[in-house]
Amino acid sequence: MSDNLTLIVPVAVIAFFVPASIEGSLPNGAQVQGALAILLPLVSLFFAVVSLWGALTVVVMAANPAEIQGAGGVARDRLIPALIVWVALFALLILLLLPVPLALTLNGYDVAALARMEDVHLTAAIAWPIAIYWFLVAAVSLWAAARCILVSPLIVLEKRMFDAIPQSIRMTRGRTWQIIGVMLLFALVAIVSMLAARAVFGSIFQLIAGGDPGPITLAGVLTSVTVAAVQTAFSVIWPAFAAKLYLALTSAASREQQAT
Repeated sequence: MSDNLTLIVPVAVIAFFVPASIEGSLPNGAQVQGALAILLPLVSLFFAVVSLWGALTVVVMAANPAEIQGAGGVARDRLIPALIVWVALFALLILLLLPVPLALTLNGYDVAALARMEDVHLTAAIAWPIAIYWFLVAAVSLWAAARCILVSPLIVLEKRMFDAIPQSIRMTRGRTWQIIGVMLLFALVAIVSMLAARAVFGSIFQLIAGGDPGPITLAGVLTSVTVAAVQTAFSVIWPAFAAKLYLALTSAASREQQAT
């Protein structure tokens, strides 16, 4: 892909850099009211769709270098199926998390206050079961993420839909721990890099631009742009890795069939 940076960079800027820069500069939803409080989630939803298109485009670019110029069109044609599948998977995750607010509500806790990060004391009788449940959900989600890593490549390259999920699980059988290791390492490097960029450049821009009051400041915008540049690099790497993994596993499966 490094040989086609002139084609990759525009996609990365449109799909990852611009959304991350704008979202990072916008105020938190809890800090605004009225029409802006409704507009911000819609903007985030729009950017999520654009970023999904960008990820699908990178998958096509990494898997089919010969068709790299038409990658955006291929990703656009498969965007709706990908949206449906990923929204369904996200809804399943929400269902897994739903018992936590239900348990808190039934025990008389203010879930809205917890969402606002207010100091709410939880007794040990409710805190420990929730902590254990969160750990189990995190473990299951990590396993599912590793086994579903090929969903997007399968949707784009094989024009699958929901059947991409069981196919991804079949293709990653026996390689779950290796994929989880890569995911954790990738997440660690990405998080540390973005935190370092935010801390270092945030301090510099704060000194240069000053700490202007208000939800949107010049220092905050400049910091968001810098962090977005780092985030963009990782946003391109991950779908490219998924595409290369798909090619490697497909090739390995083909060789095994020929050998038998």
